[in-house]
Order: sequence, then structure tokens, then C-alpha cells
Amino acid sequence: MKVKEQKAGAKVPYRYRVFLTTALLTLAGVILGGCNLLTGPSAVVESELNGTPSSPSGKVKYHISWTLHQNLPVPQDAEMLKQVEEQFDVDLDIWNMENNKYESLLDMKLAQGNIPDLFRIRQPQDLLKYQQQGVLAEIPVETLKQYAPNLMRIIHEQAPAYEHAGVIDGKYYGIPVINPTNIYRTPVVYRQDWLNKLGLSIPQTLAEFEKVIYAFTFDDPDGNGIQDTYGLSSEGMNVVFGAFGQIVFADQLYFGTKDGKKVIGALQPDMKEALTYLRKWYKDGVIDPEFVTGENKGGYKHLSHAFINGKIGMTSMGNYYHWVQDGDYEDWHVERDGKVVKSPVQATFNVKELTGKFPEARVTLGQPFIGPHGQRGSKGNDMLMSFTAIGADAVKEPGKLEMILRILDEVSASPDPNKATSMTYGVQNKHWVWTTAEPKNIVIMPPYDTMFGYQNTIGANIGMTVPLKETGEREQWASTLHLDQDGIYNALEVATPALAKYSDSLIRLKNKAYISFITGERPLREFDEFVQEFMSAGGAEVVKEANAWKQ
Repeated sequence: MKVKEQKAGAKVPYRYRVFLTTALLTLAGVILGGCNLLTGPSAVVESELNGTPSSPSGKVKYHISWTLHQNLPVPQDAEMLKQVEEQFDVDLDIWNMENNKYESLLDMKLAQGNIPDLFRIRQPQDLLKYQQQGVLAEIPVETLKQYAPNLMRIIHEQAPAYEHAGVIDGKYYGIPVINPTNIYRTPVVYRQDWLNKLGLSIPQTLAEFEKVIYAFTFDDPDGNGIQDTYGLSSEGMNVVFGAFGQIVFADQLYFGTKDGKKVIGALQPDMKEALTYLRKWYKDGVIDPEFVTGENKGGYKHLSHAFINGKIGMTSMGNYYHWVQDGDYEDWHVERDGKVVKSPVQATFNVKELTGKFPEARVTLGQPFIGPHGQRGSKGNDMLMSFTAIGADAVKEPGKLEMILRILDEVSASPDPNKATSMTYGVQNKHWVWTTAEPKNIVIMPPYDTMFGYQNTIGANIGMTVPLKETGEREQWASTLHLDQDGIYNALEVATPALAKYSDSLIRLKNKAYISFITGERPLREFDEFVQEFMSAGGAEVVKEANAWKQ
């Protein structure tokens, strides 16, 4: 819990504070007969003089600011948060920053001189940027191995290719967060009830897809007698680009590999052909004219409001678990009498919202359609999901780095299955239970099983994702849909110095040009001119470093 430092009286000049502190510590050492200054009563004197409270045991009680992935704010008195604080005798100050606006909120804090001690870096390519800003501390590898042994063991055993991803200039700055479920690409989703009404099948080729989206637009799939539906919006466009081998609309520059070298997908000549289709579809009124502002209109970032509101019939937004519908598979749940049984799952997220508005609506998850040159794919999210780092100010307090790593190891990678599960999901037999059948899986108890973001509200799951294979029913279902195939992943998962410098401006330049090409504001004959603009604005340096840089 957050502790506010209380100050009184006039500010003492720094040189006198240093002198007084030294004198008092020396006097205390003499009086106490050689008591250890770092662990004995004099540590209490030192901590109080530095404005750091001490615990009843006489040891320094650290105040640790902490950032994490959040769907909802974490209350300062949250149950599991208090448990961690009591176990380690610390005060945790959770920075509640909405995930959709995380970078802008974090950068605002940094501009004000506030650096979190446990520093979540949501986009892997931002690690270098923050390191160059001087807001990250080096984490000595031996210290990391000593105080976070379980965490580092799992990364070493399960994701050795990423073990050194957080090293810059030979020094360790970021602990890699590897998401094992990112083996599943983003799904390609259709309104199955619209397909049924129009007598259409899930498209397998780009030509078939074109036929479907024109029917979604002009053949009144919702039956209201009004032409108020469209084929697709912004997220669906990535599947069109995927039919030409690339991903364009993303919050990072997607690199591909061509002739053994890394290239930026949005600059490839094949994109002119993809843009020809999108330009025609936009002119014909098949693309939602609001695609420029995106499908999500706020709140939980994986919701496609354009799809939920019945405006479009196809999307490729979110993850597989955002598109589960009633009865897709069977999973475990806890009945009122406490029995753990298997039963058909209920709709989640996008489907739940959709059927709440249109009870007759049904969805289907199809394969990415094949383009004219035999390519197909939808956006794959990097296995390297993010980094966990240490803020530069944390290492200014002796022992604080070690304490943070101890806590991070406990809440992320405890070798005790019960403890590890409790750190993620809450109190056993209150928030969750084990299944009775082998292999044992976790079952969330009611009412928490239907509460969005309950882990945040109870202060659980404050650690980082570790690369342990998911074996639940949900992931088995995802595999049956072949979501582990046809993903287009970024060939450059970490930033180079040039990418850290130019990325934001290049993404804006790229998006502006693509939107102009699609809407017809800019002729397609200027595509090569756009490529030159991009390369002159730092793109050439980015591409050069991408092919030479070794993290």
C-alpha cells in the first residue's frame, strides 16, 4: 500500500544533511558497540533519515512502485496484494494505468520524473527506447539468477531462444516475457448466420472473399431492409494483406524476410496489388467508412464494436479466447453444491456482447483465405510479448533490487503449484479449485468465473507471464481450429537504435499513406514515391540496422 512521506520544517541543505547523517551513524555505531550498520538498529536510523520507513523487525521496509497488465484498476487494499506485502514486509504501490493507454500514461509519469521500480514494457521494441532514456537499471545476471532462480530456470528451459533478448550492449536490462499462447494467430471471424441467410460458404480464396463481402454489404444480411452493413473494417484488412504475405496495420512495424534479408512488409511491391483490391472495395462502399478510427471504440481493447453492433460481417481482431461461443467445447466448472464437473462452455467477450444484442447471431472461425500467388495468413502476436525491467531509481536503495526480484520470482514462478496458482488466481477454495481428473487443471469458482477482470480487483496476477505450455481445454479447442498455422509473425521482435528513434514517426507516415491509398485521396501510382518518403524519413537506416543488429 502506498505510503506518503511526511515532511516538516524548513528544508535542510543537502551538504548539511549528508554531514548530519554521517555523524549520527558514526555515533550510533560507537554507542552500539560495533553493531552492523546495514542490519542492526543503526539501519533504522539511516532509513528514517532518508525518509524510508522501517518495519517492526528493524529492517528497511521498502516502498515499491509496481506496473503490470491491467483490465481493471487494482485497489490498494486488495486481498492478494496485502498477502504479498505481509509476506515480504513491503509496501506495494500499484500504478493503475489503463492498458489501452499504457504507453502514453507511463510516458507522462516519466516526464514528471516518476520512474516505476518494477517497470513493465508492454511493447518489446520499446526496451531500447527506455534504456536510452536512462530510466532503466542494469540487472546483474548473477543477481537475477540468485534472487529470481525459478523465473530464470523456466525461461532457460522453455524459451532458451529468448533468454538473452533483454541484453543491450552486453548488459541485461529486460526480463523477457514469453507468451506460450501466442503460438495461436489472430482468428478470422465471420457472421455465420449472415453466410447461412445468403447461401454462402466460408471463403477459401481472395476471389471468394470478395464475393462474400459484397453480399454482406448489398444483400441485406441482417434482414432489416436497410443498406447499413459492410463487409469488413480495419482489422479484416490485415487478412487481405496476409493474402499477399505481409501485415500492415499494427502497433509496430512488421518485418518479413525476403531473399534472406529482413524487409518491412508495408513497403513491398505486392502491397500495391493488395491496395488495388481495398481501394476498389472502399469506392464501392464495401469497407466500413469509419475504418480509419478502428473497430474498437474504447474499453476492453479486444472488442470489435463494429462487429458486435452488426455493422460488419468479418473481422480478425483479438485472440481466440475472445471468440468462444456457447458449446464450442466442454470445460470444467464448479456447481452450486461444490462439485467440479464438465459442461459446455458459454460465450465470451465479443460473442457474448454480440449475442446480447442479436440472440440469433452465430460466428465461425475460418482459415485465412489464399491470395492470387498462393499466400495466406493472419497477424501473429510475437512470442516475445513484453519485457519486465527495473526502474533506474530502484537501485539507489541498497537491497531494493534484490527484494523486487524475490517478489517477482514468487508471484510469477513459484515451484509450488498451489502457491503459483494462488499468486495468479487468488485463494484456493475461494477463488479457484483443482479439477479431480488428471491432468489437473484450474477451475475458477463462481461468482468469479463470470466476473471480468476479477484478478485485478483482488490484487492477484501482479507478476509476469512465464513460458509454460498451456494444456487446458480451451487451448486444445484452439488447436483443432488450426490457429497454430498460417500466422504471420514479425521477423524483428526487438528494436535497433534506429527503430527506437524513428518507429513512431514511421508508423504514422505508413498509416497515413495507406489510408490515403485506400480512400482514393492519393493515387496508387505514388506508392513507390511513398516508399522513398518512408526510406528518407529514417526507414533506410532502420532496414540497414535490422539486417546488421545483434541484440
